[in-house]
Amino acid sequence: MFKKYIQKKLEKYVVKYFQKHPEVKLVVVAGSVGKTSTKRAIATLLSQRYRVALHEGNHNTPMSVPVAILGIEYPENIRSVGAWLSVFAAARQRIKEPTGVDVIIQEIGADHPGDIAHFGTYLKPYMGVVTAVTPEHMEFFNSIEAVAEEELTAANFSQLAVINRDDIEGRFASFLTNNNVDTYGTTGLAEYRFETQDFTFDKGYVGEVIAPDYDQAIPVTIKVVGEHSLRPVMGAVAVAAKLGLRPPEIAAGLALIKPVPGRMNVLRGIDNTIIIDDTYNSSPIAASAALQALYGLPVAQRIAVLGSMNELGATSAVEHEKLGALCDPTLLSWVVTVGEEAEKYLAPAARARGCQVKSFKSAIDAGAFVRSVTQPGAGILLKGSQGGIYLEEAVKILCVASDDIELVRQTPQWMKIKEGFFSKFK
Repeated sequence: MFKKYIQKKLEKYVVKYFQKHPEVKLVVVAGSVGKTSTKRAIATLLSQRYRVALHEGNHNTPMSVPVAILGIEYPENIRSVGAWLSVFAAARQRIKEPTGVDVIIQEIGADHPGDIAHFGTYLKPYMGVVTAVTPEHMEFFNSIEAVAEEELTAANFSQLAVINRDDIEGRFASFLTNNNVDTYGTTGLAEYRFETQDFTFDKGYVGEVIAPDYDQAIPVTIKVVGEHSLRPVMGAVAVAAKLGLRPPEIAAGLALIKPVPGRMNVLRGIDNTIIIDDTYNSSPIAASAALQALYGLPVAQRIAVLGSMNELGATSAVEHEKLGALCDPTLLSWVVTVGEEAEKYLAPAARARGCQVKSFKSAIDAGAFVRSVTQPGAGILLKGSQGGIYLEEAVKILCVASDDIELVRQTPQWMKIKEGFFSKFK
């Protein structure tokens, strides 16, 4: 009862905020994967012209979204009445004072059916972006069609919408009721798309942005790794174009984009190795795309460290087996798995392909093993989920020690959680 009261109160403050400041445009980002990368890319482009506000974390739940939109720190003790009274006071002040912002970018997530629809009861976004429809929280959604209907709801309650044409099947268009929907991606099917002319590991992708808002293609360079990493960028281009950015602003903004920590972030490893740090989370579509990026590295040795993919419900066995079947023994020296589901389903499928496989329960043990078999100049992909995997701790073992290496889940709170988790394996 207390939680519902807090949530309703916060939602009313958000409504009042936009009533008081109708000039502020809200952009929401939904989807199974890629929300944070898309959000950050949108902010980078829009900052070329607008004052932009966004929460750097992934506060995208029904309780945290209103606080994030208002730019207020989420209380550490959510059971404290005093903490929430302070939040309410800050919210009232936000409504009264000048905004200092033109665009607010906000992630919205779905853990259960109806979560996205609920956001639409009080949010009226100028634009809604849907990044992907892939298996997520399948213990609650049960089918991919249910996931699609949930995520695409964000497009329906927005004034304008753009959706990822590459990672959302065309058959799901039946769930769209908004007539103002455009698509983005890296294929010719999308209105907003990137056409690759060249790629090098050092410089990234060189090519052209194609958009219906501009008479000519925009020559750009985008320093990311993996063709799938271009899709969040093109979602940002679609938003920026619809908000009136000119081609020079688009090109300048794209030149500033860099990977988010833990999301296809390239790091320098021991003995001149190349580390692809994709440890933030894992899903079938993201893991298979990351593997393809690893295969494209011009190195003599490649190692794939693959953690269990969480939240797949009844589809877990099939999806892990599919990923294992994608492991190519001609391109991989080792497949290293971390976690129970990966060991049970992914590892046997990779062995059946002829891969050399080693399984671990702990990311730290996996990291130590990989370090022992790594050759100079190798390419190493680390792809894992959050709960119970934490492959970022393996990255620490493989990287050259440096203060400027950014990894996920390094706050004191996260380190305490992980300390308790890894203590079980000592």
